[in-house]
Amino acid sequence: MRSGRSPRARLYRLGAAVVAVCLSGGLACRAAADGSVLDRLSSCGIDEGPTDALCGTLEVFENREARQGRTIRLKIVVLPALSNQARPDPIFLLAGGPGQGAARMAREVRDIFGRLQADRDIVLVDQRGTGASNGLECRPDDDSLALLNEPDDAALDRLRSCLAGYDADVRFYTTPLAMDDLDDVRAYLGYERINLYGGSYGTRAGLVYLRRHGERVRAIVLDGVAPADMRLPLFFARDAQRALDRLLDDCAGTPACAARYPELAGRVRALFARLETSAPLVRLVHPRTGLAEMVRVDAALVANLVAGALYSPLTSSMVPELLARAEHDDFQGLLALGVAGEGADENLSAGMQLSVMCAEDAPRIAPGDVERASAGSVFARHLQTSLLKACEFWPRGQVPADYYEPVVSAVPALVLSGDVDPVTPPSWGESVAAHLANSRHIVAPATGHGVLGTGCGQRLIQAFYDRGSVEGLDTSCVERLKRPPFFLTPAGPDPGPSPASTSP
Repeated sequence: MRSGRSPRARLYRLGAAVVAVCLSGGLACRAAADGSVLDRLSSCGIDEGPTDALCGTLEVFENREARQGRTIRLKIVVLPALSNQARPDPIFLLAGGPGQGAARMAREVRDIFGRLQADRDIVLVDQRGTGASNGLECRPDDDSLALLNEPDDAALDRLRSCLAGYDADVRFYTTPLAMDDLDDVRAYLGYERINLYGGSYGTRAGLVYLRRHGERVRAIVLDGVAPADMRLPLFFARDAQRALDRLLDDCAGTPACAARYPELAGRVRALFARLETSAPLVRLVHPRTGLAEMVRVDAALVANLVAGALYSPLTSSMVPELLARAEHDDFQGLLALGVAGEGADENLSAGMQLSVMCAEDAPRIAPGDVERASAGSVFARHLQTSLLKACEFWPRGQVPADYYEPVVSAVPALVLSGDVDPVTPPSWGESVAAHLANSRHIVAPATGHGVLGTGCGQRLIQAFYDRGSVEGLDTSCVERLKRPPFFLTPAGPDPGPSPASTSP
């Protein structure tokens, strides 16, 4: 637990306060009658989460096996079901990253999960090492564009400094320990059975919970699957290249895009080859601060900006135009897309990410694996492989002997994959679904990282939770998903028909 952080641990007393909350129905009224969640949480303060949600903490031992020494206060936010006849099995949301805090995203989750909150509580817990649960953050103090050219040595020195300053033994921030924490939260809040939603790394966490506490799971959604045997970040370049190739093929198959950017696939490879050997020094304006700086734009920088844009079909629709500009050393548009995604980085604990990856992934990556896995990709070794260097000094936790074995379960499971996902493509979902007896794997065309981001995905997830089964799901909306029109000018997209996504 970080020193100096005092939790809001007061109990919410029955009486006038409960009456006031009960006017809106939902969890508070039920708790007033049965003494469940409300006895353990209180209404959120404005700096803790949505003011119509409930907040609290649960203290757990950092070293769960020893059950002594340092403790962690896990931050909990519950978005109460809106119905007085709410169902008893809540949805526990497991965030991505690794390193994102789920409770910290409560406001955004409420907007996206509005349909699901109608009759179920939504429970968000900052996983140990994230958010307000002793977050192992490590951010540079500088907001300068000079960080875009920061040498690996400087970044690694910053990580060493953060490591030395943590009030934590970072060996105890692995996924299995965090999922045992989560089951403690379930029991603390009085839920007998729960539903799980995991996105990206959250799918790994969900699978680990399913293996360790499967009797408590009613149903699970795995969206953008990143299983324990994925060996992050080994296949980032390969999978990003697959998404980029799909994008370029779709552009070539769309008359207006093909006419505007002829032979774009070859031009993109030529661009990266040039940047590998001759990185121009260009003037860029920080999109947020408005400050202009000279920046050396190399292949690594462009690779990371392009990979980030590929996460969403909407932002990827701008990539052909921005790559065409990059051929003339105009990188301002790519930079703007990169900075637009920085909000997610504010909720990413780099120390927790390393504690997971260095214990669970890096030990299974042998010398030369990255080069072989990224062969033929313009992204080469540029996508987060510097994290592997940090694992050379980062203290490494332990995982169970069966950790990398497939999770076998009969719990109903909806497995979702975006067909053009640059980081968790459908092959990962297919491999996991093969061992889940009551599962269905749905590949959403023209969809990037996270099927939840589509209206179709949200309807499928709601129907699945309502049924508690994959049987009889109406998936017809998936067939109507199309890639957004490509941007052909700064004014916006091609007003013609939307491009059809290429098939697997």
